[in-house]
Amino acid sequence: MGSLTQTFLTTTEQFWQILGECRTLFDKKNQDYGSSWRILRLPSITDQIFIKAKRIRTVQEKKEQRIQDSIQEEFVGIINYAVMALIQSTLSADSRVNMPAAELLALYDQEVEKIADLLLNKNHDYGEAWRDMRVESITDIILMKLYRIKSIEAQDGKTLVSEGVLAGYQDILNYAVFAMIHLRTTQS
Repeated sequence: MGSLTQTFLTTTEQFWQILGECRTLFDKKNQDYGSSWRILRLPSITDQIFIKAKRIRTVQEKKEQRIQDSIQEEFVGIINYAVMALIQSTLSADSRVNMPAAELLALYDQEVEKIADLLLNKNHDYGEAWRDMRVESITDIILMKLYRIKSIEAQDGKTLVSEGVLAGYQDILNYAVFAMIHLRTTQS
């Protein structure tokens, strides 16, 4: 979809378009690999997100890319790993590694619905301030949130005043969506 078309979509429409694409990829990967990611503990998922965010920042800083995966594909990975983390947290007592695709997709949809509500509420209160941000700044915020999550994980999830790990994953997902919207609206 061209940038002119993207410009006329609302944030909500852009969110659902991007999450629809992410969900499709999640489903296809589930068909290829099954739900093998369920073996990962939350800190391991945090590190997977970190790897993707770190690569984005490195490419942004060096202005050179040596492997094919695009920055947009990395943001898709961040989104899907954030959803996986949220699913893992709801299934903490469920040790099944192999889960039916329909069950996983239903959980994916539940988590995304919650995040969509969060995005709409925050977007209202902040007046779409993210639209005036640079993708590089969004990348930095994602990395900062990952360092916060790692710190909370190191404290066994205990915080004094912070929202916690799950809110961090939700924010990371929303920032990755914002970055993808920016990247799409700046393309030809």
